[in-house]
Amino acid sequence: MKHKNRNFGKQGLLLLAVLLVLGGCSALQQGGTPAQNASTVADGGSEANELSANEPALNTTEVEIMDFSNESEHVIYLAGGCFWGLEQLMQSIPGVIDAQSGYANGTGEEDANYETVCAEDTGFRETVRVEYDPEQVSLDALLLAYFYVIDPTVENRQGNDVGTQYQTGVYYTNDKSRETVERIAELERSRSEKFVVEIGPLLNYYPAEEYHQDYLVKNPFGYCHIPWEEMALFSNLRIDPGDYQKPAAEVIRDKLTEEQYYVTQEAGTEYAFQNEFWDHFAKGIYVDIVTGEPLFSSTDKYESSCGWPAFTKPIEEPSIVELEDLSYGMVRVEVRSRAGNSHLGHVFENDPESPNGVRYCINSASLRFVPYDEMEAEGYGYLLDLFEP
Repeated sequence: MKHKNRNFGKQGLLLLAVLLVLGGCSALQQGGTPAQNASTVADGGSEANELSANEPALNTTEVEIMDFSNESEHVIYLAGGCFWGLEQLMQSIPGVIDAQSGYANGTGEEDANYETVCAEDTGFRETVRVEYDPEQVSLDALLLAYFYVIDPTVENRQGNDVGTQYQTGVYYTNDKSRETVERIAELERSRSEKFVVEIGPLLNYYPAEEYHQDYLVKNPFGYCHIPWEEMALFSNLRIDPGDYQKPAAEVIRDKLTEEQYYVTQEAGTEYAFQNEFWDHFAKGIYVDIVTGEPLFSSTDKYESSCGWPAFTKPIEEPSIVELEDLSYGMVRVEVRSRAGNSHLGHVFENDPESPNGVRYCINSASLRFVPYDEMEAEGYGYLLDLFEP
């Protein structure tokens, strides 16, 4: 492949350095569109991936196809905008063994360098190779952390970075990972009207230049499109969503009462003051009625005149998904459970009754209460310290 003229000159190189510091390499992108035309791989014509109608097609035409049969089963490849921030995020998660910045699913090794990827439409995505210890963290947890920090509705852009190299994607190298990736992707699709994250097999991958590795460790004040406060959320997480996977639809139907199903699966609302936990203040935790994932603690519950259980915060912020809700002519923020995608209720600000001004107004029918004295027996002993002074 012929390359464009890269003779920037001294002034051009100085400008390039400034642009890279301020916003990654997006300023060098000369437009272009992601590869949308490929459904077969170059060496055999077999289907590379089946995608939903609103996902971009994977770039599988005229690319080098590499063999990943010897890759560790516990490795996943994540494209989430500038790889500096995503690498740092993954490294902060307990159980991640290594995170490496690189280029994935592009034309080939000749073009797998920062300058070419930024200046041309190579099809490469800035991608982080993540190796993890499944005894400490699940692939579910890594994927849901990834979806927590990216915007899955925009194509070729994350934060201030614009260009085909910033297209989001999740790429797997084995069937076990594929099953998990597709399950989580389907969960995330259901939360949004638009979903443009590439989901498919890894075709090729090349490590980025050494100066990109551990970039934010070497440059603590360097550019990062992921807010630092979101980074911090994942460094101390204890609740692993992989332990609380959503059951099949028929299992949910059989498990729940009519009201529980109406609330959690159909986004219904129970009657105020006529529900199980609105005035319940026993010591313990409240878990998702569908999956058992811990959501709220009695230590954060307060007396509210709203008629539903009210909490100041969840046990861990990433366990709650917030979505815009425009139903009934109102603008509200709906809250759902992370692993089960159960409708829980809504969150409101500036509540004068709340100790911190925030009210998570939750349907009792979406919750199951686990008393403090039964937490250990039910597998929630790791959260007993929530109640320590």
